[in-house]
Amino acid sequence: MKPAEWKALIADDEPAARRGVRQLLAAFPEFCVAGECRNGAEVLAALEMAQPDVIFLDIQMPGIDGFEVIRRRSAERMPPVVFLTAFDQFAIRAFEAEALDYLVKPVTEARFGATMKRLMKQLRSTAPSMRPESIVVMTARGAKVLPAGEIDWIEAAGNYVQVWVGPRSYFLRESLQQLERRVGKHGFIRAHRRALVRLDGVRELRRTRAGQVALLSSGVRIPISRRRNAAFMAALRLLTKNLPTAGS
Repeated sequence: MKPAEWKALIADDEPAARRGVRQLLAAFPEFCVAGECRNGAEVLAALEMAQPDVIFLDIQMPGIDGFEVIRRRSAERMPPVVFLTAFDQFAIRAFEAEALDYLVKPVTEARFGATMKRLMKQLRSTAPSMRPESIVVMTARGAKVLPAGEIDWIEAAGNYVQVWVGPRSYFLRESLQQLERRVGKHGFIRAHRRALVRLDGVRELRRTRAGQVALLSSGVRIPISRRRNAAFMAALRLLTKNLPTAGS
């Protein structure tokens, strides 16, 4: 079977609605489902982790609604958005938010098919050249290339960042915020104000008197701040949910 070209994220607080979109998507083998989200916090985490090519986004979700997701993420960093809603009074706001389309539930196969046709045309006309992210650091022996997938965590160090690969670290003259934009789409997320962690390197979470701590495969313990805890946990749940199971 030919592998899917694009990844879709489905966000709706109703399981039946998520299942409905998944069933409609099954008619389009060009797409695979990269994840499902029940609320806005999970959506924000999934956008970082899964880097979907399209998101089917419910407008009315508990806590953070669809419009607030776009505001927090910024329209420039969003993939094409197809809004889902049980009501039609949000149409003007949806297109002000530069949505690709606006679907009123329940969605018919014909209406969904028309949306998918527009979506595929847009994706094919703007297909980026994707390559794995790497970070180049300088050492006493010269330049060294660090693939993002080998980095355990990154911490702020004054005007530099300190990039950790196992017990070794390298300094790079770049802000943590700048580096986060580069590696966020490769599975890194903030644990606290001064640290980025590669999520698939988290071996265990432990609760201490001071709060939650992430134990990395390298043995390092990274505290998770209260402010970052919800997004960190949502991203970790999404990663675990989408890991292949034995025999799959």
